[in-house]
Amino acid sequence: MRLARTLRFDQSDENVFERAAQPDEWAVSGAFEFSNWSEDDLSGKRRQAFANGWLGLESFGRATFVATAKIEEQEYRALVERLAAHFVEAWGAPDLETARPVAEKELAFMAGLCDEHEPNTLLIVERSLVTSGVSESFRAIAPQEATLDLVAVHVTSDD
Repeated sequence: MRLARTLRFDQSDENVFERAAQPDEWAVSGAFEFSNWSEDDLSGKRRQAFANGWLGLESFGRATFVATAKIEEQEYRALVERLAAHFVEAWGAPDLETARPVAEKELAFMAGLCDEHEPNTLLIVERSLVTSGVSESFRAIAPQEATLDLVAVHVTSDD
């Protein structure tokens, strides 16, 4: 099974999101945060989170990029519990038993998206408001095959 981990190519996420996810957090789309939003909610850093932000499952901050990675079942189950607890604490779900199926559905959706791609595939989300709520589209950028000598400079003491 695969899920997505947040990536940082530079510090821009610190500048564009109210709360930036840390590198290497497991992540989901997190579109549920925007389910009641209207055009009036789309300004500044909130607009950027809505338009292109993945939700990190440790900090509950946002990241622009994620990459697919293998996840073990035990770690996946722990994420279900963490997200269910977040639904109770931050979103007012009545209890863990009620929140757990919703968390499972959110993670299953993300796992399904990631399982379609090879490990280390870069994923990008784009959202828009539509009459029925939030529309999401996803782009995948496959990892480039490169040998170490193409990306590393080898130096000897004679250089």
